[in-house]
Amino acid sequence: MATIDEVIKKSLNPFDNQAAGNFWEEQESPPTVESIHQKPLTQIKSLIAQISQDHQTRSLILYGDAGTGKTHFMGQIKEQLNDQAFFVYIEPFSQSDRIWQHILRYTVDSLVNAPVGQADSQLILWIKSCLSTIEKQLKSDQQKFINIIKGFFGKTDAERDRQLFIDILKKTIGTTGIYNANEFFGVLYDLTNPDLYSLACEWLKGDDLDEESLKKLRVKQSIDDEDKARGILGNFSKISAKTQPIVLCFDQLDSIARLPDGSLDLQALFNVNSTIYNGKWKGFLIIISIRTSTWNENSKRVQPSDLDRASIRIPLKRITLEEGEALLASRLYPVHNQASPKPVSPIYPLNQQVLEKVFPSRKATPRNFLMLGRQLFQDYKEWLFRDRQPPQPKWLGGGDPPPPPPPPWEIIKAEFELLWQQEFQKVQEKNTKITLLAASDLIWMLQQALEALQVQEIKPKLISGKYASYSLSYQQPGKRERVGIVWTEDPNMTSFFNVMNACQKAIQQNLCQTMYLLRAGGVGKPNLAGNQIYRQIFTYTNHSHIKPSLSSVHYLATYHSFVKSVEANELLLVGKSITLQELQTLIRESKILEKCTLLQDLGILSKQEPVPEDKNGKKDFRPVKDFLLNIIKSQGYMGVPTLMTQSSSQFSFVKEADVQLLIELLCQEQKVKIINPKAKLQDQLICFIAKT
Repeated sequence: MATIDEVIKKSLNPFDNQAAGNFWEEQESPPTVESIHQKPLTQIKSLIAQISQDHQTRSLILYGDAGTGKTHFMGQIKEQLNDQAFFVYIEPFSQSDRIWQHILRYTVDSLVNAPVGQADSQLILWIKSCLSTIEKQLKSDQQKFINIIKGFFGKTDAERDRQLFIDILKKTIGTTGIYNANEFFGVLYDLTNPDLYSLACEWLKGDDLDEESLKKLRVKQSIDDEDKARGILGNFSKISAKTQPIVLCFDQLDSIARLPDGSLDLQALFNVNSTIYNGKWKGFLIIISIRTSTWNENSKRVQPSDLDRASIRIPLKRITLEEGEALLASRLYPVHNQASPKPVSPIYPLNQQVLEKVFPSRKATPRNFLMLGRQLFQDYKEWLFRDRQPPQPKWLGGGDPPPPPPPPWEIIKAEFELLWQQEFQKVQEKNTKITLLAASDLIWMLQQALEALQVQEIKPKLISGKYASYSLSYQQPGKRERVGIVWTEDPNMTSFFNVMNACQKAIQQNLCQTMYLLRAGGVGKPNLAGNQIYRQIFTYTNHSHIKPSLSSVHYLATYHSFVKSVEANELLLVGKSITLQELQTLIRESKILEKCTLLQDLGILSKQEPVPEDKNGKKDFRPVKDFLLNIIKSQGYMGVPTLMTQSSSQFSFVKEADVQLLIELLCQEQKVKIINPKAKLQDQLICFIAKT
């Protein structure tokens, strides 16, 4: 095996940025040090245990400075306590007047995920838990329903009776406080049918289904407004009184809807919390995670009576030097594990003396420890590549490390593009169809992309009425005319008619001179009123219907996730905190959004010619080449085998010979250099050639 210094030379920096997000989307969470934030974890565990016993809903404010690890901490709670509660991650809401629909959508989206080690989703486990409780309450003469329950658990092939299922749930759970009991319990029954499971989930989370789908579920209408969404969430509460608690985690609140004065609309969220309390909903733990500075700036605008209902306050504090050292050791462990002999210190090449000097109070945020670790590891790695030539880093002897120089913009851009690829891949895996996202969220994502591309005078809510949040308008580049955009994917043709009607009124009022309808789905049969208005607007006129591709939505959703991270002060590139203005500059300079065909179709960006594949199915290797250059830029120095491993994990079609050829091309272009070209491939080292 190689020595530890040889391993360090070849390795990636183990402290590279890993932005936390929705804990149901993270494929691999970074190592966790159990002692960190143990007290708040114990408090929340105790709260969940109390709710399991008395079923009384509780709310808490989880607050801490930027970098204390609030988002990561909620993922840790979910990971450790998912056998004691069901966990829901709720993204920031874009429209205060649709907040209940937003919460319902993300509640169901989270419940359809399966906990680690479980074959069933949280949703199925939730129902099974409820049915187990009901079974214990049943009298012996209700054997037929007991058979249904056993069938649900897969113990028998007995035919299920839907109406009996509904009747028994109405008797055991009751109908008081249950919104639309027959339909709701009927849809719960449909979750047991593999052919109807997906459709039942879509109805539960508020998709505006077409008539045929509603008929299959035996329901009259979709959950398409705030009252209905609030009613269904109330139903979830009633069920939770007979099962484990549901933990609602509200995160990244710096990105929620804003009031006219620019402040965050926290009151909308606390209105929800008060409604839950006033309605005496059962079985919820509501966690409101927020930065301390954001809380101090905005909580004064919340009604005191509403604040009182979230009286439990749990701070995430800075961690101790010993905990910081353990955190650094957890990141360095995979590097140490490749070496022989193993380093004596678990934080080698770092040392405790420098930590004590940098953090004289012996406390700091986890982020500060990791940022220091990144800098010191990189300094040491570069020193090794100079063959340990002077000047030796002062901190090796226990002195203070110099403050890191401002990272070159070129390196920041390279790391951004690498992080983009990771996030884009997560978005692709999660969003397998456009309708998984609400129309109001789609238009919000589009607006953020337009802002990044410096489109002028963007105004939300072009059309009026119920579907106003599906629309926006902006000034056409180089002209005085306004362009309107309406995005609707609702399959329900009554809803489509209402949207088309609102579009027609907006055009008649001259609110825009050009209108684009964004819709990937169908527009109904010619005899339907909605289709007739659609043809009047978009046939042989200057208005257009664009069918957005799923790939375009992936680009918009990926950029949206970066905006959320920036607004929460969570995006660090090369150890630097990135502002929204810098993110917008990065997105323009990297030209990543130029691949978004929707923005091309709108005329915001120029059309890009697709790269054709030849008859042998040859792949376009330009993204692979860009990836190789970016990763070498971000690392400065690294091993060629590590580079190959990284490219293979990112691009499944890439072979070792392909990577070698691309590295040779980069060397010929004098962008990178093999330091020891005569060495065996497994020992070769590569570095970036900075422009002078």
